[in-house]
Amino acid sequence: MPTDTTAAAASTGQQAAGTSGRKKGRKGRLLVLVLVLALIGGVAYGAYWSVSTVRASFPQTKGSITLEGLSGPVDVRRDGYGIPQIYASSDEDLFMAQGYVQAQDRFYEMDVRRHMTSGRLSEMFGAGQVDNDAFLRTLGWDRIAKQEYEEKLSPATKKYLQAYAKGVNAYLEGKQGKDISLEYAALSFENDYKPGAWTPVDSVAWLKAMAWDLRGNMQDEIDRALLTSRLGPKQIADLYPSYPYSRNKPIVQEGGYDEGSGTFEAEGGSGDGEGEGDGTGSGEGAGSELGGGTEGGTGAGAEGDAAGFESQLTGLQRVLEDLPTAVGVNGDGIGSNSWVVSGQHTVSGKPLLANDPHLSASLPSVWYQMGLHCRSVSDKCRYDVTGYTFAGMPGVIIGHNQDIAWGLTNSGVDVTDLYLEKITGDGYQYGDKVVPFETREEIIKVAGGASRKIVVRETNNGPLLSDRSDELVKTGKKATVDSAAPDRGDGYAVALRWTALDPGRTMDAVFAINRAKDWDDFREASELFEVPSQNLVYADTEGHIGYTLPGRIPTRAEKHDGSVPAPGWDPDYEWTGWVDQDELPYEFDPERGYIVTANQAVVDEDYPYTLTTDWGYGARSQRINDLIQSKIKDGGKISTDDMRQMQLDNSSSIAKLLVPELLKIDVDDEHVREAQKLLEGWDYTQDADSAAAAYFNSVWRNILKLSFGHKLPKEVRVKGQCLWVEPANTTGPADEAGKVRECGQRSASQAQPDGGDRWFEVVRRLMADEDSEWWTTPKRGTRPAAENRDQLFKRALIDARWELTAKLGKDIDTWSWGRLHRLFLDNQTLGTDGPGFVKFVLNRGPWKLGGGEATVNATGWNAAGGYGVVWVPSMRMVVNLGDLDKSRWINLTGASGHAYNAHYVDQTDKWAEGELLEWAYSEKAVEDSTTDHLVLKP
Repeated sequence: MPTDTTAAAASTGQQAAGTSGRKKGRKGRLLVLVLVLALIGGVAYGAYWSVSTVRASFPQTKGSITLEGLSGPVDVRRDGYGIPQIYASSDEDLFMAQGYVQAQDRFYEMDVRRHMTSGRLSEMFGAGQVDNDAFLRTLGWDRIAKQEYEEKLSPATKKYLQAYAKGVNAYLEGKQGKDISLEYAALSFENDYKPGAWTPVDSVAWLKAMAWDLRGNMQDEIDRALLTSRLGPKQIADLYPSYPYSRNKPIVQEGGYDEGSGTFEAEGGSGDGEGEGDGTGSGEGAGSELGGGTEGGTGAGAEGDAAGFESQLTGLQRVLEDLPTAVGVNGDGIGSNSWVVSGQHTVSGKPLLANDPHLSASLPSVWYQMGLHCRSVSDKCRYDVTGYTFAGMPGVIIGHNQDIAWGLTNSGVDVTDLYLEKITGDGYQYGDKVVPFETREEIIKVAGGASRKIVVRETNNGPLLSDRSDELVKTGKKATVDSAAPDRGDGYAVALRWTALDPGRTMDAVFAINRAKDWDDFREASELFEVPSQNLVYADTEGHIGYTLPGRIPTRAEKHDGSVPAPGWDPDYEWTGWVDQDELPYEFDPERGYIVTANQAVVDEDYPYTLTTDWGYGARSQRINDLIQSKIKDGGKISTDDMRQMQLDNSSSIAKLLVPELLKIDVDDEHVREAQKLLEGWDYTQDADSAAAAYFNSVWRNILKLSFGHKLPKEVRVKGQCLWVEPANTTGPADEAGKVRECGQRSASQAQPDGGDRWFEVVRRLMADEDSEWWTTPKRGTRPAAENRDQLFKRALIDARWELTAKLGKDIDTWSWGRLHRLFLDNQTLGTDGPGFVKFVLNRGPWKLGGGEATVNATGWNAAGGYGVVWVPSMRMVVNLGDLDKSRWINLTGASGHAYNAHYVDQTDKWAEGELLEWAYSEKAVEDSTTDHLVLKP
């Protein structure tokens, strides 16, 4: 078996026949860029950043290149958007070519990702990343990935990973940083960093980063504990209502858990078993020793003074906020849509499958489109698959092959728990014993500085996250818990139990799904998809549709439902095992003829296991269900374009609830009445050019701020937002009324109330209680106080009018939702923290968008932080199983990670307009769409 370093590109081959595949007409713009850089960065930078510097890293996409290690020629065909389709005659050649081509387009992105997953960002970016590296080393993603590679993965998967790494390294051979990416040229101003060879473990570790950003309810677990500093159990229960099963349907609607066989049966089940939990996602958990009360599952703090533990969680939250996101912001409202419709309801008579994952906006997009084709599918070469993958990872994550199609959405299943640990000397208490820590030393190398050493300590519940924060260490010494807890000793620490910290086989699942031929193959392959737990939807060319929930999902003892942090010293709060794969929910060819997954509850209340206490609340999923029902009633049929139109649905369910009540409010100010009239006759759609959508969303934001935001503790409010409040576990100068000034501590993208569909449900349940304490707010300046619901709504109408006057102008005819709701695409490293002129080169935007929070077209925004777009449909696709060449797709940005390459953001305008591109799959369709043809020769 050849090693990673044996692959070398013949230097003469790389300089031989062919062109870069750049579109004409770029030179003038590049010359302008150089002049601008000279003005912004100074003559030295401008002279260095010449046209040749900008173009040096553009890939060769025509002609031929010789690669050592190939067994035969490989064709790389790119269409007008630079999307590659690779043709080879063996699996190893196919994945070697995939590694080479992805490195051509995206190696800098790949390099940053592997430094993140291994906790080595400081090697690239210096001392500012040491704290992030220390936290990531504590999690140990790369260590677990190495164990997976060495101990868990199949020989075939290892072979593919080795081939992929060989292709990446063939691309790197003989290149300097500036030949690989413009970002390396920028980094060369600061340090002498040079990229190293790619390894198979680098690819596996990326799955850990993906799992981290899709980890489930850890944020809710932290927040529920932090809220106890200002709110009581009943108030917190108000903010975490139970899932509305009567209104928003779960994913699985047919079949059920069979108590007799102990399995989930798609054809039906008794549904009357008594299990470990109710599966309701209610947030009304069992509580724990850490909190005293059980109502609302809010007992994360201690009886009496819980300031120490709350400060610990605040410190943890600050560490989490500073970490770079891998694929998305983890919080309320974020998720994905995927649904499949059987042939009985489609124009073609065969299934249609749609998917649009909602993730953080990034440049380049987290997704990379490509096709991997064996010229002849056989035992030697087993793949004919196309779709979306991650740069740095072989295979395809979402897409279709010749027989089946599949999509993913985050299940939200609870696979993380925080544990408060009682530590003493070199150990921690467990039961009536002190158990020694497992420890390891980590050396963090720092570009331009001295290396740092950290010690990682682990308990039986996982690594101590609190070791990475001085604040957590200090407050851990002061944390108090109830009388049932052990003596404090040296203090308390916070540990993380997480399924992704155990070696798994998800990389095996990627390849198994890629070559699956039918439902049985798919189900068998999905069982390997252990982390992160995802909703998988399925369709095939024979006409079948299905859904399955795979994943390594923990079971807990009766005391512990995972909704709040647990006492690590008590064995009764340990995980007790795993839900067996045969017991997990699924559906196959349901009678209704369609399946919708959009992060709602997976299964109904009769399911015997508590999968999570924090489902999404189903606003998007139910809207999709309703749209499908409206199309198929009276025998209607759904087309590929109908699926696209559903993906673009902007309808706001919270507007449908609130607008009729807002229009009843009698306002005196003529300017406020003028704005209020925008809501008359509005159809609740949030188009980019809609003034009504702009005003309503401002009213909604102000309702949340007045009702809830001003009552929440500083730990969850927006950083810098300061209020005079009644003292509560805090110190500071008090005013004459006895109030203290507290300022928010959370980033704008993570603060509360974020306005997601949990808040939709909170407000919906309070609407009938017009005198609820939540509907009160004090007078502010000339703005009136509110003592009931309608008074608060009036205040929100007033505040929104003047907020938009300040932001958009006095003339409401000039208002539009898109002027508020804008998307900026920032390069995730130098585009956020680099010099100004580098940001100018790398970043793009803004785009004025429609859509909104918890709508199908989920261009998410955080109501506590503002109106800017926080997450987006990171790609969209519709697969037509009747004719795969009639499938459609789009990416957020483009194929290329090279600034000023023709394919850097060439899909973004169409994405913003809701268009989809043709998706060629058959050999003839690919040939017809080819604009650049590159041959990789052995």
